[in-house]
Amino acid sequence: MARSISRAALLGATVLAGFAATPSVAQTVPAEEQASADGSSNDIVVTGSRRTVTLQDAPINISAVSEETIARQRIDDIRGLAAFTPGVTVVDTGPASTGNIILRGIESGDTSVFGSAENNAVGVYLGEVPLYLDFKLLDIARVETLLGPQGTLYGLGTLAGAVRYIPNRPNTSRVSVDLHGRAYAQSHSGDFGAIGDVTVNIPILADHIALRSVVGYYDNPGFIDYNYILQKPGVSNAQPVRGATAAQGSLGSTADYAANFRRVADVNFEHTFTTRNTLLLEYNPNVKAYFTYAHQETRTDGRQANGAGVLGTGRYEGPWRYLERFRRGADLYSAEVNLNLFNVAQLVSTTAYTKQNIRSNDDNTDLLLDLDYGYEAFPAFSSFSNGNRDYKQLNQEVRLVSSHGGPLSWVLGGFYNRLKYDSDRQEYTPGFAAFAGVNRPDDLEYISFVKTKTVEKAAYGEATLHVTEAWQATGGLRYFKYDATATGGTDTPLFGGGLTRTPYPLIQFAPSRVRSGSTGDDGFVWKANTSYKFSPDLLAYATYSTGYRIGGVNRVAPCVVPLPAGQNVCALANELVYGPDKTRNLEVGLRAGLFDRRLQFTLSGFRVKWGDVQVPSQTVNGAVGITTNAGGAVSQGVELSGSFKIVPELVFQGTYSYVDAHLTEDFPSLVVSQGVRYDALDGDRLPGSAKNSGSAQLIYTRPMGDGTDIEASWASTYTGNIYSRVGLRGSGEKIPGYVTHRAAVTYRTKPFDVGFFIDNIFDKYAYTSVSNDLSSFNQVRTGVVERYYARSVLTPRRGGIEFRFHY
Repeated sequence: MARSISRAALLGATVLAGFAATPSVAQTVPAEEQASADGSSNDIVVTGSRRTVTLQDAPINISAVSEETIARQRIDDIRGLAAFTPGVTVVDTGPASTGNIILRGIESGDTSVFGSAENNAVGVYLGEVPLYLDFKLLDIARVETLLGPQGTLYGLGTLAGAVRYIPNRPNTSRVSVDLHGRAYAQSHSGDFGAIGDVTVNIPILADHIALRSVVGYYDNPGFIDYNYILQKPGVSNAQPVRGATAAQGSLGSTADYAANFRRVADVNFEHTFTTRNTLLLEYNPNVKAYFTYAHQETRTDGRQANGAGVLGTGRYEGPWRYLERFRRGADLYSAEVNLNLFNVAQLVSTTAYTKQNIRSNDDNTDLLLDLDYGYEAFPAFSSFSNGNRDYKQLNQEVRLVSSHGGPLSWVLGGFYNRLKYDSDRQEYTPGFAAFAGVNRPDDLEYISFVKTKTVEKAAYGEATLHVTEAWQATGGLRYFKYDATATGGTDTPLFGGGLTRTPYPLIQFAPSRVRSGSTGDDGFVWKANTSYKFSPDLLAYATYSTGYRIGGVNRVAPCVVPLPAGQNVCALANELVYGPDKTRNLEVGLRAGLFDRRLQFTLSGFRVKWGDVQVPSQTVNGAVGITTNAGGAVSQGVELSGSFKIVPELVFQGTYSYVDAHLTEDFPSLVVSQGVRYDALDGDRLPGSAKNSGSAQLIYTRPMGDGTDIEASWASTYTGNIYSRVGLRGSGEKIPGYVTHRAAVTYRTKPFDVGFFIDNIFDKYAYTSVSNDLSSFNQVRTGVVERYYARSVLTPRRGGIEFRFHY
C-alpha cells in the first residue's frame, strides 16, 4: 500500500511541477504559533473545522488543550485530558486500559475497573489518521475536542463527537532536539517513578525531506498490593477459614497465611515504551506526503483496584488470588498525501493500517463462583484465565477541502474502514479435575473463540456560505453503509460431551460447536450550522447535527441449538447482533473577549436526543456481556471555558460543565444483576459520567531578565459523582465526587526548563469506578466469600522533579 501511495505522490509532483508553490489550507500549525505568550487558551489556533482559525473565531463547539498545558499539567495520555476539557469524562482505571472517553454523557454501560480497549461513540484522530489505539501524548502540538456529531466533516461517523491529537510535523529547515525527563516519589508505593523521552527533527534534504522521531519510556510505579496470591493453585486454600456468613469469612491465621499465600507489592505498575516516526517528502508546498510508523507497548501485573475491604483487605490492596498480567502492543502505519489542486482544493488522502494485540491473565475464580455451578465444594478451588485479543484495522479516507476563496467553501470525502477482530480464551481450574475424577490433567474448564469482520463505507460533505463578512451558514450530509459478520465457538472440556469432543491434551472445536451470524444497515445523517460575528470579540453560533454509531455482531460464540446438557456459555439467535444507534444534537454557543481580551470565554448549551440506544446486557447462557438496542435517552447541559489575565504576570483559566443525561423511556429488563433482570425507568440517570465537573488554574510568571522566568502554577480539578449503573438499578451505586490539587514551580530559560511538582497534593483517596455491583460484595456461597466486586482507585500523591532541554 505504501508503494502505491508513493507513486501517487510522484505523479502529483509531475503534474503540478510547473505551478507556483502557493500554500494550501493548513491542516496543522507549527507549535510556536499555538498560543499567545500569556498562555490564553482562546488564542490557540485550531483546524477542527478544516479551516485554520483561532479558537476564539471557531464557529463550532470545539475546545483545545495546548502543548503548553499538556506539559504544564503533566498530561501523558487521554486519561489526563478530561479534567481540562468541559463535557468530557475519562475515568482513570490504570495502565491495563485506555480509559473510556465519554462526551456529554453519551454512555449507557456499567462502569468497570477494566476501563476500555476501544471506543466507538467517539472518533479519535492522530492528525488526519483515524486512531484506534491509545498512544501517549508525546510531541503533540495540541488536542482538539469537537463536541457533538462530526460525521459530515470526518471519515469516522461519530455519535458523540471527535478528539484530534495534532502532532508536530517534520521541519525541513532546521535540526532540533528536545529532551524531557521526570523523576518522582509516589505515596503508598515502594518504588520511584521515572519518565523520559526525546524528540529529534532531522532535515535530510533542505526544503524537501525531513524526519521527525520521538521515543519515550514510562516507568510508573504501582501502589496496589496483591497480598493473597496462592502459593500453589489447586492445593493452597484460598479461604482457610470458612463461615456461614460473610462476617465470619476469614483469610486465616499467620500460619494459614504462610501455608497458602504470598505477597506481591505494587502490581499495577506501568512499563510503556512508545515511539512515533514521521518522514516528510515535499516536492513543494503544493505536493507533500507524510509517512508515519508508531509503536507502543504497555505491561502491568494487576488492576488499579481494590476489593472494597472484603475479607479485611485495605484501600490499596487487591484480594485476588493470581497476578493478572496484561500486555498491550499496538502498531500504526500510515501514508498521508497532500496535494494542492490548482489552488481550487486541497486533496488529502490518508491510508492507515493499525493492529493491536492484547494478552491478559485474570483471576477467574469469582466469575465461576458467581455462576453458581457448585465449584466451591472443592476446598482448594480457584480459576484463572488466559485471553488473547487481536484487532486489525485498515482504513482509507480521501478528502477534498476547497481553497479557491470566495463566499463558498466546502469539504467532500469518502471513507472505507475494515476491522477484523479475533479473540480466544481458556479458563483453568487447578486441581479440580482430579477432585472430580475427570481425565483432564491440565484442568482446562472452558474454551472459546470469536472472529468478527466489520466493513464500513461512507461518503460525506459539507458546504459553507459566507453570506456576509460576519455571517456564515453551513450544511452537511453523510451516507453510510456497514456489514458485520461473526463466527465463534465454545466448549467445556471438563464436562460430558465437551470432554468427549476435546479429550486431553487436545484444545479444539468440533464443527457442531461453531456457529456464525451477520448484520448490516445503511442510512443518512446531516448537519446545519450558522454563526454571526457581532464584533471581532463576540461570536455566536448554533448547530443542529445528527450522528450515528454502527451496529455489529456480539463477540460471543453462537449457541448450538438445542442446547446440550451441562454448562453453556453462548449467545442465542436474538443475542447475536445489534443495530446502530443515533443522536440528534442541538446546541448554541457564544465566544467573547472582554476588557481588551483580558477575559476570554466560551459558553454553550446543548440538548442531545439519543435513539435506539446501544446498551449492555448479558447472555441467558453463561452471563457473557453483549450489546443490544433499547429505547431513547437525552443529554442536556451547559459548558463553559475561559481565561482571565488578572495582571500581566497572573492568568486564571477555568472550565465547568453540567451534564444531565437520562432515559426518556422505560427499558424493561435492562439491568442484569445476580441473574435477576431489573426494569429501568423514564428519568433514570445514565452511568459513567459526572453531572458536574470543572477545573481552575492559576499561572504566575515572574520575568527574570535575559529571557528567563520563573513560573508557578496551581490547578484544582473537580469530578462530580458518577452512577455505576443506569438509575442505580440492580444494586448500582453512586460513586462519590472528589477534588484534587496539583502545583509546580519551574525555572525557564531558552534552552532548558527545570522544576518541581506535586500531583494530588493532599493524597486524596477516591474510587473512580466499580466492577459488578454491591449485591456481589461479600457474597457467600457455602462459606466461601466472593471477591467479584472491585473499585478502581485514584492515583495517589506524586512529587518530584522535571526537566526539558531544547536545542
